[in-house]
Amino acid sequence: MSDSEFKLPNAPIVEAVLDIGCDMPPAFDLTALEGPSRDLFLDRYPKLRTQFIQETKIETQPDAKPQMSVRRGIQALHFLHADEKQLVQVRAQGFSFNRLAPYTSLDDYLPEIERTWHLFVGLASPAQIRLVQLRYINRILLPTVAGLVQLDDYLKIGPRLPDEEKLTLVGFLNQQALAEADTGNQANIVLTAQPEESDRLPIILDIRVVSAGTAEPADWPWILAKIRSLRALKNRIFRSTLTERCVNLFQ
Repeated sequence: MSDSEFKLPNAPIVEAVLDIGCDMPPAFDLTALEGPSRDLFLDRYPKLRTQFIQETKIETQPDAKPQMSVRRGIQALHFLHADEKQLVQVRAQGFSFNRLAPYTSLDDYLPEIERTWHLFVGLASPAQIRLVQLRYINRILLPTVAGLVQLDDYLKIGPRLPDEEKLTLVGFLNQQALAEADTGNQANIVLTAQPEESDRLPIILDIRVVSAGTAEPADWPWILAKIRSLRALKNRIFRSTLTERCVNLFQ
């Protein structure tokens, strides 16, 4: 099975995110789009949540008291399904599509991603695309025996103890930044452990893959090609991080 076709019956994905970063028009005002956004998205995404940003600025001058100013504005508009498992974001820097568990396959969501992207383009009139990014957060439950697990049975990469006889691993956080030679795509991998739950050790595998480049917002075939290239890289990283024994947990 190729990296593009790789699928698991019970994938450990807890959240998948597609971000399309854009250069917005000089006069872009997200606050003014709140009403029109409702009209476009609330038929399928009836819940709206607003994400705000607050900036504090302190100016100092010789022989004068510091002057502080605070600016608060809208960072993003989140439109959610009634069950809150899927959402579309209209952001100050572009567009996002989030899918929470249960997650099936990216192919199942691509028609809705394309539909909502075109709605976003008609609404916000972005000047150009500057990057496409996929992020997959996986939560993998490793079986333990008496509170212990041999990580090498499940992970091809991960922590190593400097003294395995006298030291016991109680937690870890690994991070790697990568670049793909053929495509120029970049990736960031975070691997960490959470507290044990009912004879299971939760492992978080967070994979973020990014492709930079410019294109016209109406060029969906270009966007789709980027998404598929990033998915293939993400799948290759996933398969290369986990052992076959670990992958079999999701069958």
